[in-house]
Amino acid sequence: MININIPITALATPPGIGGIAVIRVSGKGTFEIVDEIFTGKIKLIDAKSHTIHYGKIFNNDILIDTVTCSVFKSPNSYTGEDVVEISCHGGMIISQEIINLLISIGVRLAEPGEFTKRAFLNGKMDLLQVEAVADLIHSISIKSEQTSARQLIGGLSLRFAELRKQLIDICSLLELELDFSEEDVEFVDKSGIKLKIGEVIDYCDSLLQFQKGSEILRSGYMVGIAGYPNSGKSTFFNALLNKERAIVSHIAGTTRDYLEETIYIKDLPVRIIDTAGIRETEDVIEIEGIKFVEKLLNQSNMILIINDISISDNNSDELIKNINSKYPDREVAIIQNKIDLKPIELDKQKDYKEFFISAKGSIGIEEIKNNIYDKALISTDRVNDIILNQRHSLILKNASEFLRNAINAIDLQMENEVISIEIRTAIKTLGEITGETYSEDILNNIFSNFCIGK
Repeated sequence: MININIPITALATPPGIGGIAVIRVSGKGTFEIVDEIFTGKIKLIDAKSHTIHYGKIFNNDILIDTVTCSVFKSPNSYTGEDVVEISCHGGMIISQEIINLLISIGVRLAEPGEFTKRAFLNGKMDLLQVEAVADLIHSISIKSEQTSARQLIGGLSLRFAELRKQLIDICSLLELELDFSEEDVEFVDKSGIKLKIGEVIDYCDSLLQFQKGSEILRSGYMVGIAGYPNSGKSTFFNALLNKERAIVSHIAGTTRDYLEETIYIKDLPVRIIDTAGIRETEDVIEIEGIKFVEKLLNQSNMILIINDISISDNNSDELIKNINSKYPDREVAIIQNKIDLKPIELDKQKDYKEFFISAKGSIGIEEIKNNIYDKALISTDRVNDIILNQRHSLILKNASEFLRNAINAIDLQMENEVISIEIRTAIKTLGEITGETYSEDILNNIFSNFCIGK
């Protein structure tokens, strides 16, 4: 069990060579401890909150560095505790020496995300805001950063508080009526209650529609490249990246594993996956590579099937059919490659999107990039105020299920106590979103993904 009564410290800026490094210290006794090594015009314990003080850090009589110390007094700090942020010169040696010095006089090294965890435990933010901090730090696009920033200020948290209050009010009415059960008094409008419960269900379900877009904002739009061996997948992969990343050879089965690179199309991150060629083979290594293909395509938002048009424009029809059957909800496009080797002659009108390119000559690549961008944009354009993760999604699904059980109980004219139990369970479940109700395991899982200094 972590002792939260001991002040903690960690480097709050990335390690390495730089102009400045910031060391954060938080907890009871922080000012007194830092004052043991800091010499300035006044003691930090006597300083006003939200002030910055220039001075020197000494280890006994040995000067370590000239620094500035920013003072934040409880409860008006990031963690809600007394906080000092020491800004020293950058580099690995100075910051580590100051941290070691702090540890030697009573501070301990912070656990991953512990500063933010203390902020949560001290009521400075809820779990939605905590997770927004992580998403903000790891943002890979402007839109994901802006969405995380809006989630951080707590607007969505207020909405969930309103929904929980609405459900609590319903339970109060149902339970109040139970007190008058012997007098045969009914003053609860069950049809009105069903409507209010339905509103909460609709809101939860509407948020779940953002899950796909949220994952794209968090991790990037994933495009899997599939096709028969020697169709030009790796050459196409290189053309999208505009660099020689994959080995290109006339020998079939060159790509045994898979290659992944992230590119930015306009302002959106796109993860491009070059997979092994799909064919019947007895090569053990190649078989393993082909097994990866199905896993990767299942994770992809879009699948690009590369066809060698120099053989035939319908040479990959069987593969297209199989992929459409296995992944019916994926965006699929056919890339007719090697148009430099054969004039375009179509056997029939296709019922899927086609692009005609020469990957070797980089002909038609920009059109494909524009199409990828358009599809990715459609997937994320409705995500404005929340980036859902798996934890949120599971909670929303469970809460909706309990509320549907409550509506079913009303329809079956069951006792108020039964209806109320389902609603109370939904209230508790929704509370897990913001941390009104939580377990230590949930907290540990969330904060394990944070960096040490946050």
